[in-house]
Amino acid sequence: MISLERNDGLWRVVIAREEKANSLTRAMLTELAEIAEAAGREGARAFVLTGRGKVFSAGADLDEARAGLATDPVWERLSGAIAALPCLSVAALNGTLAGGAFGMVLACDLRIAVEGAKFFYPVMKLGFLPQPSDPRRLSALVGPARAKMILMAGQKIGTEEALSWGLIDRTVPVAALAETVGMLTADALGATPEHVAAIKALL
Repeated sequence: MISLERNDGLWRVVIAREEKANSLTRAMLTELAEIAEAAGREGARAFVLTGRGKVFSAGADLDEARAGLATDPVWERLSGAIAALPCLSVAALNGTLAGGAFGMVLACDLRIAVEGAKFFYPVMKLGFLPQPSDPRRLSALVGPARAKMILMAGQKIGTEEALSWGLIDRTVPVAALAETVGMLTADALGATPEHVAAIKALL
């Protein structure tokens, strides 16, 4: 349900559970964290996270969430591993982003979304708490009030509003997503891992 494509310094990770809206199980989250940790050790220059189908991810698998996944430390392990990457990390959002899937996306350096994607994190409605680092990262991008619009008021945000808030950095037609990601990662892939890491450290 997680696929990894490695091409020189590019690591492209795909969430592939279309029949369940790419909802995440503990096993999937663990695999994602292990891949991100390996990318950090093995000289990745660009790390791209995307999904298959029309939804990036619906968040936690609800059956597993009710059984304890909602509070599992694996979420923080994953977002922490992505945030710690010494390379350029890009969330290529092929569709809607919901719930706990926010964590890995907020930890990326850049967020690109296809037109028509929606963004919502219904923790208030579902009775769960967001992962500890998510509110901080979300507030840093959009400000505290808008973070509360998402986390407390339960608002579903469209791409135009998400772009104006700073939640995402660019919107593109579905057909242009791969090309846009290629353009954004080209300079990093043409550099050495040390050069990429040095510039990221300065930022």
